[in-house]
This record gives sequence, C-alpha cells and structure tokens, in this order.
Amino acid sequence: MPRVRLISALFWAALVCFALAGPLAPGAGAGGALVAVNSLVLRADGGFEPHTLPRRKFAPIDFQGHFDIAAKGGGRPVALEQAAIDFDRDGRLGVAGLPTCPAERIAAAGTAEARRVCAGAIVGTGGIEALIDLAGSAVGTSSPLTLFNGPRLNGNPTVIVHAHFTAPATQTFAIVVPIERRRGGFRYRATLDLPPIAGGLGAVTHVDVDVGRRFSAGGQRRSYVSAHCSDGVLRTHGRFTFADGTIIDGSVEKACTPR
Repeated sequence: MPRVRLISALFWAALVCFALAGPLAPGAGAGGALVAVNSLVLRADGGFEPHTLPRRKFAPIDFQGHFDIAAKGGGRPVALEQAAIDFDRDGRLGVAGLPTCPAERIAAAGTAEARRVCAGAIVGTGGIEALIDLAGSAVGTSSPLTLFNGPRLNGNPTVIVHAHFTAPATQTFAIVVPIERRRGGFRYRATLDLPPIAGGLGAVTHVDVDVGRRFSAGGQRRSYVSAHCSDGVLRTHGRFTFADGTIIDGSVEKACTPR
C-alpha cells in the first residue's frame, strides 16, 4: 500500500473538514503546499483569523482553506475516499444552543432549499468541483458546499456536508461527519467518508471552505470555533485515503501569537 508521510506547511479545511498539507515546492506559493506522489498532484493553502490569541482563554476564530487534486497526466485523478482530521487541543468546538440540521432533512434538497430550511444551523460555506469520466472524456461538474451543525451521534457533535450537483446528472450529498473527542495532543477527530460520485466515475478535484459562526445562546454570544495560543502553534494531523490505496498521512503546524 503506497504511503507518504508529509510534515510542515498548513492547510485548514473543515472540520471537515478537510485538511491537506505537505512540504513547500517551487510554484506552491507563499505559505502553500504542493505534493506529488504516485499519480497524484495535490495543492493546498489556508489559514485562520485572528492570528493573535489569548494564551489561556478561548477566543472566536474563523478559518479558510482550499485544496486541489489533479492527475499528473491530466484527466480524472484517483478518487479520495476518506479524510480523517485531528485538531489541536488549543482549539474548541462550541455547539451548545446552536440549531441542528439532520441529514435526512436536506438529503433531496438543492443548495438554496437546504440553506433556507436549515439556515440556523449553517457553520460554513464553500464550493466543490469534480471530474467525471463520460464516454472517454473527463467532464467537469461543481456545486456550492454548505456545512451544517448536525445532531449528536453517540454523544459527539457532527457536521452535515451538503452538495447538490446538477450536471451532467443531478446528485445530492448530505454526508454525516462525526467529530470525536480525543485524548492527548489533539482534542477532536473529524472523519469524512466520501460516497462514490456518479456511480464511481467521478473524483473530487477542488474544495474550498470558510468556517465560522457567531450566535447567541443562553443570553451569551458564542462562537462555533474558538482557540487559544498556549505554545505559539496550532497543530493539525490528517490522514487521506485514496481509491488506489495511496495514503497521505502527516502533521502540520501554523504559528499563532499569544497575548
């Protein structure tokens, strides 16, 4: 089973949800990452705001990220099947008092309808692109991406990742992403299992997300994501599994300034 271990640079993606990182390479851009392994080329970049955070007290943050997956020779890349992301203990997820959106409520909804029906549960937005093999050609398709606060699963919070593709055929995804509490250096693990796109003929090529939500509950202002800066860095660990058995596994760090 091919494996490559990559350490350095940062890509914050979601809590999903998605994160991807590797050593800097020429052309990757300042603070970005470019990785080439087997038949895959991966590019990623991202960050969070604000960079200056309390040393002990949690403060609201927002984070943004994007990644691109391409085949070295062009055409459809190998499909990403699973992304498992661990988040630093200096980060905290706050869902108490935040409305939830069950996956079944939006499983057949388009983007506008899903965002309307579950407006109070939105915690992030972005976009997703894919390539689909049709009659020997790779056809591009895309959808807005929406992240909703989901109902708890086995006592743990979840995120519902929603996308609605309309071409070359209509396909809707409402994927439950469990967020498990961990011990040790990482506080949470989010695991995204990607279902087949277009019956297995498609593969994700691009994802971008902006995650952050302020809301009121119990008479207090709260934040979906908060963090403090106890040691000058925020760490993320990711494990990405592809359909051909390739695994990209690594830890990344991003500097923060304690105050």
